[in-house]
Amino acid sequence: MPTNGDVNPYGIAFVPAGVPSWSPLKPGDVVVSNFNAQSNLQGTGTTIVKIVPNSQPVTFFAGHNLGLTTALAVLRSGFVLVGNVPTADGKNVIAPGSLLVINPQGRLVKELKDARLLDGPWDLTVIDGGQFVKVFVSDVINGTVARIDLLIGENGVTELPTSTIIASGYLHRTDPAALVVGPTGLAYDGLHDVLYVASTGDNAVFAVYGAAGASHSGGVGRLIYQDNTHLHGPLALALAPNGHLVTANGDAVNPDPQQPSEIVEFTVDGQFVAQMSADPTAGSAFGLAFGMDSQHHSQFAAVDDSTNTTTVWTLRTGN
Repeated sequence: MPTNGDVNPYGIAFVPAGVPSWSPLKPGDVVVSNFNAQSNLQGTGTTIVKIVPNSQPVTFFAGHNLGLTTALAVLRSGFVLVGNVPTADGKNVIAPGSLLVINPQGRLVKELKDARLLDGPWDLTVIDGGQFVKVFVSDVINGTVARIDLLIGENGVTELPTSTIIASGYLHRTDPAALVVGPTGLAYDGLHDVLYVASTGDNAVFAVYGAAGASHSGGVGRLIYQDNTHLHGPLALALAPNGHLVTANGDAVNPDPQQPSEIVEFTVDGQFVAQMSADPTAGSAFGLAFGMDSQHHSQFAAVDDSTNTTTVWTLRTGN
């Protein structure tokens, strides 16, 4: 928890190599976005913190009238992107929300708003080309996935006219406990140009092919994983170093009291591999990410939004 008392960590991301040396974020650092304020009202959290092992987190960014979501990424340029889905009272979303652009020093430099392309930015993943960045954003309010094309230049960040909706038709609704339910986790396979989408309400994972260059919506894509035994409202999604997909179950859909807050690993062909519980309390798992520490060791990180903690595992390598 940061010093202002924000709780309910949602997004988590590793800082990549290449960030400016003068940024307070260093390669291998882990950052977390908070969705709730100290009041614990949903959609009121205003901070992004840097995790410091065995110490208090350091606040990298603090804003106003925000609700920072799972949509969090640090670019090689040092800019940070984070989704904002605020509420007035913890229950009613102030639509459509926005995508915040924060500079390497932790200051807000731009707020991208678009009622069609950014209608409740709930999660994101990026193709980071340095000067040109493609940002895939899941829109929880209208049940779509947009691609936001950005130019990173000396004058900051500019959205390009090629931005568009590339997928649509995912189940979406409000929820008395989860606030909103809709498409959430996104993971991009650059080798095959496939975007994977975890649709919480559909309790399924889909594949959208040709995502980097798509100029229109192709619907929900191809269903690749639907498993009522192991899926319980998938939220965040990430592509593991072994090529498998990993998702966090939020338990708002198809809950199983015997399997609370499960993190599930499965293949891109839809075969279950393994699972572990992030917390004995249901609804605790949310953001997760793979990355590298400063010594280039592969790591996996996940939040527990019941205990307001983050765990980072160093992965074993070899056969």
